[in-house]
Amino acid sequence: MKDTVESPEIAKFSDPKVTAKGEVRATVALTHPETLWFNTGTLCNITCANCYIESSPTNDALVYITADEVRDYLDQLEDRKWGVREIAFTGGEPFMNPQMNEMARAALERGYEVLILTNAMRPMMRKSVQAGLLALAKEFPGKLTLRISVDHWDRENHDTERGKGAFDLTIKGMAWLHEQGIPMAVAGRTVWGESEAEGRAGYAALYAEHGFNIDAQDPGVTVLFPEMDEKVEVPEITTACWGILDVSPDTVMCSSSRMVVKRKGAEKPAVLACTLLAYSPEFELGETLEEAESDVSLNHPHCAKFCVLGGASCSA
Repeated sequence: MKDTVESPEIAKFSDPKVTAKGEVRATVALTHPETLWFNTGTLCNITCANCYIESSPTNDALVYITADEVRDYLDQLEDRKWGVREIAFTGGEPFMNPQMNEMARAALERGYEVLILTNAMRPMMRKSVQAGLLALAKEFPGKLTLRISVDHWDRENHDTERGKGAFDLTIKGMAWLHEQGIPMAVAGRTVWGESEAEGRAGYAALYAEHGFNIDAQDPGVTVLFPEMDEKVEVPEITTACWGILDVSPDTVMCSSSRMVVKRKGAEKPAVLACTLLAYSPEFELGETLEEAESDVSLNHPHCAKFCVLGGASCSA
């Protein structure tokens, strides 16, 4: 029997319960929380050609979250007994936030692993930030990892996305991290017309050239993301898709993570279903982790292309 409900004609991704064809839309439960993300703010030192969150030197739609606000959610984690292993920070550029190192310390002191996404450029290379990172790395060895945005292993392609000279500045930052023994991972993109094997070979050669101890073959260490374009035609995910695609909802990012953001003008932070949909109000689950335990309806093109069909996850 076809898994459908009676529904008038609707546009794709417009109804959280049913698809445009009237089929029951897939949902994902928070079954195994592993990562709690914090968006540190959308301000960034550069403007990329295709930034999914539109970060820039002027975009403050998401304002700087504070260390005290992070601590409040860490308290909630303990109260809710989520069993999270990792606290992750994204932006914008996290090191634009003056409390980035303090927020990382708050999580490390509670015993969590910490992941910080960064372009490793000037904000990270300020002397005060470097001193803070060195202190954290010394006090919490092996618990802090910086994931560096290297959109492509080739300088020209990377700079096409991030601006002339960006590649060399990022490599300089990575060289400093390597010299200090601070663990690194890399986030790249898969939009260059090459196979995954070719892409990973290119990253492996880049790492070897600079002596970086980064595994190019491990998809959790060298993370290659599909491009996120909301205008691309993608299928909606129905309850039947799990069996058709042989994909488990437990592999989708919103089964294992949530993200906290602070919107400009808001009194309190809010918890979102995932890192990719900061501007989609239907994916805002509430102000508390308790409210954020609700199921997530896969009612967005990114849910289909990036998570279910692309098999991608922002966590390691």
